[in-house]
Amino acid sequence: MDRYLLRYFLAVAELGSFSKAAARVSVTQPTLSVGIAKLEEQVGARLFERTTRRVSLTPAGSRFLARARRIVQEYEAALREVAEAPQLKRLRAGVLSTIPARDLERVVAHHAGHPGGEALEILDSTERDIANRLSDGRLDAAITILRPGLESFGQEKLRNERYVLFVSANHKLAGAESVDGGELTGETMIVRRQCEGLPEISRYFTSRDVRPSFSLRTLNDDRAMSMVAAGLGVTVAPESFKRAGLAAVRLVGFDLSRDVGLVFSDRLRERSGAFIAAVRATYAAGVGRKTR
Repeated sequence: MDRYLLRYFLAVAELGSFSKAAARVSVTQPTLSVGIAKLEEQVGARLFERTTRRVSLTPAGSRFLARARRIVQEYEAALREVAEAPQLKRLRAGVLSTIPARDLERVVAHHAGHPGGEALEILDSTERDIANRLSDGRLDAAITILRPGLESFGQEKLRNERYVLFVSANHKLAGAESVDGGELTGETMIVRRQCEGLPEISRYFTSRDVRPSFSLRTLNDDRAMSMVAAGLGVTVAPESFKRAGLAAVRLVGFDLSRDVGLVFSDRLRERSGAFIAAVRATYAAGVGRKTR
């Protein structure tokens, strides 16, 4: 049943006139009459007695009147409750796809335990997509790599981490502190296709005349690291990817590293809140901050 039909009915019942009721609800009298007829058809009974002098409720109309008033009162009360209820602030956060899932898990767990009254919406994406969404306000903040192209945004450095060679804990190099890439001839490689350092990694091995075979090319970093742990091959990744079953070995002459940080949209007025606090706690906030 449409609510406007109840409005028509109550207006006629209270004013005892179709013309006066039509004026109250701001419709023409024919429109109101059609609406009352539709309501009577829906309830299956005549609601009004119409004479040339007056309009009065039928017995069915009298019974319906109390219910109609209650329905309208409940509806208006529901609207007031929704309008008066405190609305959770929603923060839209971007997270670079190559941020370890373990780090994001810790951030979200910390956020869930924070009494900040903040709803969280996370987008897992690429550097370019995150930068575009920050620019047009579709994201409020992001955990991503701090690069020169992001100077227009507020930034906060969280961690610097170098890229290292990961091998299985059972690999012959597992106990080594470092290895020159030229010694990896004959090794099978796993390629992390989303890796932002892939061009530098490729040049490093090519310059040492190492052209390895590949056992896996994947966009999924968790799968890549699991396959390294299983012994399918070795790979190069940020040192934060270290976990049980893996050993990290420094590559001699390969000094690539990345700065992981928070980047803020211009529309985020306050660089605080449950998510920001959770990120800072997870990454041990205070590791150098940069604000434009």
